[in-house]
Amino acid sequence: MATRRRTARNGREGEAREMSDRITDPATEAFVAHRNLLFTVAYEMLGSAADAEDVLQETWLRWVEVDAEQVRDERAYLVRIATRQSLNRLRTMKRRKEAYVGPWLPEPLLTAPDVAEDVELAESMSMALMLVLETLSPTERAVFVLREAFDIGYDEIAAAVDKTPAAVRQIAHRARKHVDARRPRSVVSVSETRAVLESFQRALETRDLKGLLDVLAPDVVVVSDGGGVKQAALRPVIGAERVVRFVTTGLRKLDATLTVGRSVVNGSPALLLRLNGEIDGVMAARVEDGRITGLYYVRNPEKLTRVEFETSLTLR
Repeated sequence: MATRRRTARNGREGEAREMSDRITDPATEAFVAHRNLLFTVAYEMLGSAADAEDVLQETWLRWVEVDAEQVRDERAYLVRIATRQSLNRLRTMKRRKEAYVGPWLPEPLLTAPDVAEDVELAESMSMALMLVLETLSPTERAVFVLREAFDIGYDEIAAAVDKTPAAVRQIAHRARKHVDARRPRSVVSVSETRAVLESFQRALETRDLKGLLDVLAPDVVVVSDGGGVKQAALRPVIGAERVVRFVTTGLRKLDATLTVGRSVVNGSPALLLRLNGEIDGVMAARVEDGRITGLYYVRNPEKLTRVEFETSLTLR
């Protein structure tokens, strides 16, 4: 089923690319000009690049039916369409996630190094924050993303989510309060995150148990996503000693050569793990006070299709 879905999606994407190459009308130009923005909006709402691409296709199909003369702001109108399509898909994804085997993590994206220098973009794309967004309702998530990440006005958001501006303000306040209570206490610099991950990498490669304990916070949490396809913990692993046992036990079971490389995923430093040269997973981290407080390990092969080529993202 997954193969058929990828084939169909690739066919739709190919048709869209051919259409963009073939047609140079204003509607197409406007869509292409805002494509990266629309993808970023959809991805931050969904946490899935595959579903975000489907939203782009659905947005395009609706956009070409719009009377351009009635559109005053193309960017706002396109974001409105993409938001509505994302909300529809969020409700569908909820059923999929309920049947998902083990913890669900966002699909990691390889991003350009300069994304990490854009503090607002990097924070909004981080695994830690996107997991917090999973605890919001679909409408709360849409309002929070549009307001906090993209600085879109309340009137525009109201049109996108079919609420009054007053209601949107209340939703935004509630969502912000919810997120602020769960997000990292402070924004950690790229250099600090990179240094902590490098220490973790060295300890991992040398099987240095003390080194692992030194870089992990006492209450560290590991969330691993295998999707029922790859082996992963079915529940979060909590506590430094338990995490070290979990990691070292997994390494002992491997009948393969492990190599660990550095990458930039979702705008933050990350580790790319390979077994016998084949990608096994991506590991992102949440760092606070010089130690790792959260590790997010994505092993599900369906979610690893965008870790070897860069995805273009933008908040504008």
